[in-house]
Amino acid sequence: MASSRKPRSADVPAAVARAAPELAGKRILVGLSGGVDSVVLLHALSRALPGVRAAHINHGLSPNAGRWAAFCRRLCKRLGVPLTVRRVRIARSGEGVEAAARAARYAAFAGLSFDVLALAHQLDDQAETVLMNLLRGAGPRGASGMPARASFRGRVLIRPLLELPREAIVVYAREQHLPWIEDESNLSDAYTRNFLRLRIAPLLAQRYPRWREALARAAGHFARADASAALALREFLAAHGLRAPSAAKLVEMLRQLTAAAPGTRIAHDGAELRVYRGEVRVAPLRKHGAFQPIAWHGERKLTLPALGGELRFRRARGEGIDARWVQQGAMQVKLRSGGERLQPDARRPRRTLKNLFQEAGVPAWQRERLPLLYRGDELVWAPGLGVDARYRAGRKSAGWVPEWRLTC
Repeated sequence: MASSRKPRSADVPAAVARAAPELAGKRILVGLSGGVDSVVLLHALSRALPGVRAAHINHGLSPNAGRWAAFCRRLCKRLGVPLTVRRVRIARSGEGVEAAARAARYAAFAGLSFDVLALAHQLDDQAETVLMNLLRGAGPRGASGMPARASFRGRVLIRPLLELPREAIVVYAREQHLPWIEDESNLSDAYTRNFLRLRIAPLLAQRYPRWREALARAAGHFARADASAALALREFLAAHGLRAPSAAKLVEMLRQLTAAAPGTRIAHDGAELRVYRGEVRVAPLRKHGAFQPIAWHGERKLTLPALGGELRFRRARGEGIDARWVQQGAMQVKLRSGGERLQPDARRPRRTLKNLFQEAGVPAWQRERLPLLYRGDELVWAPGLGVDARYRAGRKSAGWVPEWRLTC
């Protein structure tokens, strides 16, 4: 909604009318806190559609909580709307009282009978949510704010007033002579949302009068980007032969992949997803067994079940490991122990295996389970890096070319 005109009371029924077509014939439950937003939403919806019910969740956090429940009962009696009141206990957690109260509230709603849950979040709430999440370093999902329509425990959640500023809602409430209650905690800037509303929002409004609309627009852009990311992840999984996850798991997978914290591992459908240098890698999910060194005497293939693959060797001339070294024996397949050096290019100095793997883009979690060929304590060959210059076959000499293949 543009801020160039004065908010009107007609904005509220217009917003409800836009949501009404998908609500006809559905069991609608309105979350009623007693504040002006939820009072207006309940009034407008109950006028537009028959059979609307309300639910008030008593968190017990305020000494006035009992008075708020009583107010909601009187209001619903006046409007002829059935009301359910639920008392919940707040489990204090590291995320704070606000988050704990929100979790308890949604859990209480989930236990009620309805097809559509209508909540009274409006434009100011959306702008504050986006700003708060951005300040916390949120990714596209957090920056997309609250959706106007979403799934909720197999049912539907809607926010019909999400595009309306608080001013339009207050105008409607006054013209309809609707009472409401004010939560005294809203006056305390100890909570993050209240701090933004009381301290930051007025400053933003002085310099950027349409800051709320701008943040709501940005939320829409982020939501579309998030939807594209979800589609891209589904297609990525399908391309690797993996089944699509549930909607909830897809959201969690995107969150973890976007955060890409060191050591992040996501198990899905017998595989494992990791992020390396901004790229998602897929590997079989397998239990690593202990690996003991294995001698190589010139066999064409060595099966290494503990590493999930096999080493194959082909004969060639002028490339690979010089055959004379193989004939002398003492070749072994081992795992890296640290500090190894290799010289794949005779024109460049010998370098650490760690640096060579980094340069080749081999993720750290793969390096520890790659089979390496040694002669005694000297590294001869490493997968993806090649043969050490001291052991490479001459231009006319017979050689063995190793190849590492994953089989599971």
